[in-house]
Amino acid sequence: MHRRLLLALAPVLLAGRARADGPPRAINHRAGVALDGWDAVAWFSEARPRRGDPAFRAAHAGVDWHFASAAHRARFLADPAAHLPRFGGFCAYGVARGYKVDIDPESWHIRDGLLYLNYDRGVQRQWQRDIPGHIARAEANWPRLAES
Repeated sequence: MHRRLLLALAPVLLAGRARADGPPRAINHRAGVALDGWDAVAWFSEARPRRGDPAFRAAHAGVDWHFASAAHRARFLADPAAHLPRFGGFCAYGVARGYKVDIDPESWHIRDGLLYLNYDRGVQRQWQRDIPGHIARAEANWPRLAES
């Protein structure tokens, strides 16, 4: 009986612990704001990066996300998974090479409905030379890096 109760409560207990420890390491954030305040929806809806406004913020995955408009915030909240950048918003090429590094919001692309961000345009050119291979390596590295 007690074991079933503990198993049932595990997600709640773990969620509470994650909040007490601060924002998750698997999301690229500064001071609890994801993507340094860039609007995760704009890359999809406007095909460009756009700075978010703290007036249009939403909490998701342990951090605040800023949006350029109430419409972008609503779109994100309706389906966060559809707008989250791959690899927590860290440079996808860096993840493929085994480390987490920040991004330049101008260095991005969407492939198969997923947003990939890169450190800068030079790194993005390297990424573009073998996108499928880099994605495969990044996917293999991400579980370990997400925890670090």
